[in-house]
Amino acid sequence: MIDLRFGVVGLGARSRIAQYAHRPGEGSEVVALADPSAPQRDAALELYPEATAYADHTELLDQKLDGVFLTTPDDLHEGPAVDFLQAGVPVFVEKPLAITTEGCDRVLQAAYDSGARLYVGHNMRHMPVVLTMRKLIQDGAIGDVKAIWCRHFVGHGGDFYFKDWHADRSRTTGLLLQKGAHDIDVMHWLAGGYTTRVNAMGALTLYGGITDRQDRTGQRFKDFVSSDNWPPLEQKGLAPVMDVEDISMANLLLDNGVFLTYEQCHYTPDYWRNYTVIGTHGRLENFGDGPGGVVKVWNSRRSGYREDADQVVEIEGDSENHGGADPHLVAEFVNFVRDGGATLTSPVAARAAVAAGYAATQSLRADGVPQDVPALDPNLISYFDNGQAR
Repeated sequence: MIDLRFGVVGLGARSRIAQYAHRPGEGSEVVALADPSAPQRDAALELYPEATAYADHTELLDQKLDGVFLTTPDDLHEGPAVDFLQAGVPVFVEKPLAITTEGCDRVLQAAYDSGARLYVGHNMRHMPVVLTMRKLIQDGAIGDVKAIWCRHFVGHGGDFYFKDWHADRSRTTGLLLQKGAHDIDVMHWLAGGYTTRVNAMGALTLYGGITDRQDRTGQRFKDFVSSDNWPPLEQKGLAPVMDVEDISMANLLLDNGVFLTYEQCHYTPDYWRNYTVIGTHGRLENFGDGPGGVVKVWNSRRSGYREDADQVVEIEGDSENHGGADPHLVAEFVNFVRDGGATLTSPVAARAAVAAGYAATQSLRADGVPQDVPALDPNLISYFDNGQAR
């Protein structure tokens, strides 16, 4: 088997997923790198010593690559993705696809026009907790889905999202989109529909009161993340620009009539997601979202609270790499580049998640005024739903 040749653009923390595609002699290898930061390039070259490194992603456009991993900050997804797609290079775009609905549509159109394959890194579709819930739903454990509630407790919010570019709305739109795109995509997938209308509320309720700020230009993620940074009000060195919300909640209506609620807080002591899915014959709920957790199903006759559910399914997977999802995500992309075909992830669904998060953020900043999600061109929907084959 001839090795596929991959590039990596954006060499921050998330770029490490490309390691799963670096299997020289076994089908794929990383041969080119791009990042404006020299220290980032040097660190990446330690992982890929045979690769060539550049400061600008445009240097990779004529490298005859078979694909590229785009793991830049969110505001730098759209432009480079369009550049590579227009050059005929298949692209893995880390989620979110873009930071606006319009930006997503521009990327989808570039993929459609060029025929180059587009893949979006929604790794939660490969997480065991999500696959467990989806199988229970598909098996009819709770009947037809009518509502989903998600509470996202972001225990490391101060370190992960309020010390660098994530805190700047010009680079993310907001965390209701940036962080919420994962959960919105999962709820869309479990419910079998996409958001058409949304309203939301939220604010910067805690971190905005911390005056200790620091410009972390040149630092790496590991330089400012620590589990010792607790409690939240004692955080130091937050981002100079910090204008995103640290708590938010949204109500969403899907095109199939299912209702969703999404709640996100960035200063909880615990870090996990709790989904409750309610159907016509019962409900299910996860307790923990990784190995050691369980999904419980209640669907027998009415009762008060009872811990002994009618069905209990243990969540499998690994304790690292998002429950073991990341290696499966990368393997799916590599196989998609080589052979095409169906994938668990979906560019249309990725656009739908961003569009819902973007509209929710607009609503939040307009005091909760409901917002409609613009429809996607039916030709694009048909193309991507058909596996990007004409």
